[in-house]
Amino acid sequence: MSDLDKEIHTDFSKDMTYGDYLQLESLLTSQKRLSGHHDEMLFIIIHQVSELWMKLIIHELEAAIKAIEKGEMQAAFKMLARVSKIQTQIIQAWDVLSTLTPAEYMEFRDKLGRASGFQSYQYRLIEFALGFKSRHILKIYEKEPELKMRIEEALQAPSLYDVSIHALAKAGFSINPELMKRDFSKTYGGDKTVANAWMEVYKDTDKYWDLYQLAEKLVDIEDWLQQWRFRHMKTVERIIGFKRGTGGSSGVHYLKRVLEHRFFPELWDLRTSL
Repeated sequence: MSDLDKEIHTDFSKDMTYGDYLQLESLLTSQKRLSGHHDEMLFIIIHQVSELWMKLIIHELEAAIKAIEKGEMQAAFKMLARVSKIQTQIIQAWDVLSTLTPAEYMEFRDKLGRASGFQSYQYRLIEFALGFKSRHILKIYEKEPELKMRIEEALQAPSLYDVSIHALAKAGFSINPELMKRDFSKTYGGDKTVANAWMEVYKDTDKYWDLYQLAEKLVDIEDWLQQWRFRHMKTVERIIGFKRGTGGSSGVHYLKRVLEHRFFPELWDLRTSL
């Protein structure tokens, strides 16, 4: 043993270990297969890892929204950049799941019952934080009142784009006053005053550098989210074709439809108009 190795701490009778800190016993015993099939482990772990990454995305998005409201743009930029990096990790997870063949999935698919990724409440919280609001899905969570309340609060809260529009108004742009007091539980559909404001930002980036950086961070996040959605759709098509989802959704048809939604419409439209 080298002199350096002699410094390694080995007595943890009174100290917290790495496993204790991360609660690994709980984490690593949470993969409970309902079938005896080898590949169900892959299916469970991929979805659990994705949910952990989504938890961090929500943590960063909620903090970024508060930072923008306070005018703390640099802090928000750091958080939003981190979200984009996390998104790349979730996208790559589909590459691993796509090693699951249709024949292998059919060996345990019936064990899922009506459980489906469509029911992921964290994914809904991400959509809500980005401004894609859908009240009808709240019914899914009725058996968990505390969870339903959390989702209801997120439904009513201003999204990342709402606070970005408010930032435009604070910077002196003439923004439709109705947007300042709109019903945040409804999906934003676009507004000419917002389009005009963003156009001015892109025409004079030196003057509006912070707003320009904010806009590009938003585009990054939507770009990566749409790539995630696309990889999701293609992985589902590869494994189950056009069968209905276990939760009753139309599967690939539904996933293709949501690809058409735009979270930050003016920021995409100006690329044609600029």
